[in-house]
Amino acid sequence: MKKLLMLFVLMLSLSLMAGEWHVKGDAANKVKFISSTPLLDFEGVTDRVDGYAYWEGSQFFGDNNEIYFEVDVNSLETGIGKRDRDLRNDVLESDKWPTTTFKGTVVELEEVDSGRRYNVIARGTIFIHGHEKQIDVPGTITLENGQMHIKANFSVFLKDYDIEAPSLVAFVKVAEEIKLSVKMTLNKAG
Repeated sequence: MKKLLMLFVLMLSLSLMAGEWHVKGDAANKVKFISSTPLLDFEGVTDRVDGYAYWEGSQFFGDNNEIYFEVDVNSLETGIGKRDRDLRNDVLESDKWPTTTFKGTVVELEEVDSGRRYNVIARGTIFIHGHEKQIDVPGTITLENGQMHIKANFSVFLKDYDIEAPSLVAFVKVAEEIKLSVKMTLNKAG
C-alpha cells in the first residue's frame, strides 16, 4: 500500500511539473488558406482541427516540448461546391491523404507581455499530400481566461508537396505560394 501511495505521489508531482493542452473542439479554431491568381484571390477554411501542446518541467514550453496539429482536408470549404470537390478530389487527393499534419517543437520563445503573450517559432515537419517537409512557423501564443490561443501565418509552395497548381479558368493557374493562417484555442488537460 505504501508503494502504491508513493507511486501516486510521484505521478501527481510529475503531472504538476508538466504542461499539456488540447485543442478545444469548437468553431473558434480556423485554418485558412489563401490562393491568388492574376484575376482573383480565393480562400478555403475549416474549423476541423485537432491537436495538443506538451512539455515537461515547470518552464512554459520547457524540456521535451512537442506540438501536434492535424486538419481534416475534407472539411475545407471555399464557398463554391464544385471548387471544393475539385480541391478535395483532384488537387489534394483527400481519399489518399485525408489529413494534413504538423508535428514539431517550440525552438524560440520570447515573452512579450508578462506571462500572458509570447512570440514563438515552432520547428517541425508538415505533411501535405503524401509529402513531408521541415519548416519553421512563426506565431504567437496568448494565455487568457485559462485558455491558450495560438495564431500563426506562413506560406507553403505547391511544388514542395507534388501538387500541380490548378487552373481556375482557361490559362489562369493558382499561384505556387499558398498563404496559411492558423488560429486555435487549447484547454489545459485534466
